[in-house]
Amino acid sequence: MDDNTKPEEINHHRRRFFGTAAAAFAVAELAMNGTANAQTEITPKLPTSGPTTHTSFRSLKQIEAGDLNVGYAEDGPADGTPVILLHGWPYDIHSYVDVAPILASAGYRVIIPYLRGHGTTHFLSAESVRNGQQAVIAADVIALMDALAVKEAVIGGYDWGARTANIVAALWPERCRAMVSVSGYLIGSQEANKMPLSPEAELAWWYQFYFATERGRVGYEKYTHDFAKLIWRLASPQWKFDDSLFDRSGSAFDNPDHVAIVIHNYRWRLGLAEGEAKYDDLEKRLAEGPSITVPTITLEGDANGAPHPDASAYSKKFSGKYEHRVIKGGIGHNLPQEAPQAFAEAIVDVDGY
Repeated sequence: MDDNTKPEEINHHRRRFFGTAAAAFAVAELAMNGTANAQTEITPKLPTSGPTTHTSFRSLKQIEAGDLNVGYAEDGPADGTPVILLHGWPYDIHSYVDVAPILASAGYRVIIPYLRGHGTTHFLSAESVRNGQQAVIAADVIALMDALAVKEAVIGGYDWGARTANIVAALWPERCRAMVSVSGYLIGSQEANKMPLSPEAELAWWYQFYFATERGRVGYEKYTHDFAKLIWRLASPQWKFDDSLFDRSGSAFDNPDHVAIVIHNYRWRLGLAEGEAKYDDLEKRLAEGPSITVPTITLEGDANGAPHPDASAYSKKFSGKYEHRVIKGGIGHNLPQEAPQAFAEAIVDVDGY
């Protein structure tokens, strides 16, 4: 653990969408005109507590991409506009289990990969560095797009997934049709992370300092599921998830590389672990805090208990069409799973910018 009104033109996928009976319902639910560079408060239309509507995905697949064999869920028509949705830590693809069918019914091809160190995604070689630095996870997404012959996609994410979406949009804008990013602009650098924060802000990052120690690594390895459940409660204090819902995601943390990837990610951020030299040029570009030019909607839950920047701190980082939305109703850090309708609406809306 960002002023023009949206065009009224309906794109190809919405035209096809209008042609079905199911689409008529979804259109009514998804219709929302936003204005870039404005802040909108939204109350989601789906329940935000208890078990979610869906418990599984229509299709789970595997494909070799770069250094990985990537496990991913897929839904929607093969010829639909691709949407790639990226999960965070400590979460998994089930954050989008209710988002996927909404977007699929709207004609989108929805692709939701397990990030490295999660679920069924595994390294092709035992010799590969178990690297969790920010650039490598974005490079994984580009490799997956290449393997799937996806030239361009709408990309959405939260937590690690939002940072990764930001990086793809900043470094490979030609591959990112538009973006939805929870908690806004999250690109960082080791140099910036040397600067101390206020004591209150540092307290919120307690687990990052814990992971910097050998005791923390051993503790996370021993209590992985307990640790993840604690983060869920702290990051989404009003989300009343049950054990069955947690267990669906918890199995993703049994990946043999999970602990190594998580520990390296947080140690790399503090400059306590080296990255791979082949990503140095990418990290240099990211350290400059590049602007993001692709159409973007940033989202924030009104009850996010995880460390996150205020929208005023990052809005100028988005130089294209842009809107920020606050999702009301006690919505925490895992916004796509807590407010799937609002997240799906943002994907559809930003695709129309």
